Amino acid sequence: MKQILTELINHQSLSKENARQVLINLASGKFNPSQASAFMTVYMMRGITVDELAGFRDGMLELCIPVKFDEPVMDLCGTGGDAKNTFNISTLSSFVVAAAGQPVAKHGNYGVSSLSGSSNVLEHFGYKFTNDKDELKRSIDRANICFMHAPLFHPAMKNVAPIRKELGVKTFFNMLGPMVNPAFPTRQLVGVFSLELARQYGYLYQQTDKQFVILHSTDGYDEISLTSGFKYFYNEGEALLEPEDLKLPRLSAIDLAGGDSMEQSGKIFMTVLEGKGTEEQNAVVIANAGMALFAGNQKDGLQNSLLKAKEALLSGKALSAFKKLLNQ
Repeated sequence: MKQILTELINHQSLSKENARQVLINLASGKFNPSQASAFMTVYMMRGITVDELAGFRDGMLELCIPVKFDEPVMDLCGTGGDAKNTFNISTLSSFVVAAAGQPVAKHGNYGVSSLSGSSNVLEHFGYKFTNDKDELKRSIDRANICFMHAPLFHPAMKNVAPIRKELGVKTFFNMLGPMVNPAFPTRQLVGVFSLELARQYGYLYQQTDKQFVILHSTDGYDEISLTSGFKYFYNEGEALLEPEDLKLPRLSAIDLAGGDSMEQSGKIFMTVLEGKGTEEQNAVVIANAGMALFAGNQKDGLQNSLLKAKEALLSGKALSAFKKLLNQ
């Protein structure tokens, strides 16, 4: 590790294969905590290269506990790390997408830059995390959605989890989260916290057979925020849209606030699912769920996808999917 750190500090970068091997060694506990912390800190100080990102991804997937589903599943997952503390937009959007007919294998974890990540909110409502493949498949059959709590599928990460928690800021593991879903989804909506990372993701996803949309709001959100325009990369190219292009209102940051406690976050979550959310809360969930549906079926067009998302949320179907996941 000393040699690797020396090279990185001297502004060199890792090859794809070297990045893969370092990730495996890091996850396997071959480096001491100080070395691991120093390695993660490097990527807070400088950007990550496409080869490094691809190598880290390959190492994580090599070590994961895989779960394969018969149907083409989708994931909606942001990198986190945008420090915006929004309510659980992508998690709510996942239930809307499932309710609209697209099976979802949601990959998630506890929040890093926000109070309430997807794992936090589901745990708040009593959901029991599992990596039992049969139970996950029953969830898909029952609710058209299952939830995959990342630590249960990446057991090798237990060696770096305490370090990440102590650091308390985003690391390159946040950049990897959406790319290492153990269900290997063929359809995906990914939100990222920087435009540079969005471009890198777009390049890597173009090398796969996935149907995808990678997006970044121009004012820094790792999802469609409707507080600004957003750039997205997809199978056919890239585009820049404004909230008005979606026929949705332009919002302010306060409209997306996630609350100051887990109780407040949970209350917002249920209020939106129950169809009692504000116009602004509904709009941002519909925007992200609609973009996800578009990612999975791009021939359907974005406006049609947005209409399907709106119907799935406001009809109560998304609430029903949530209750079925909890087996209520």
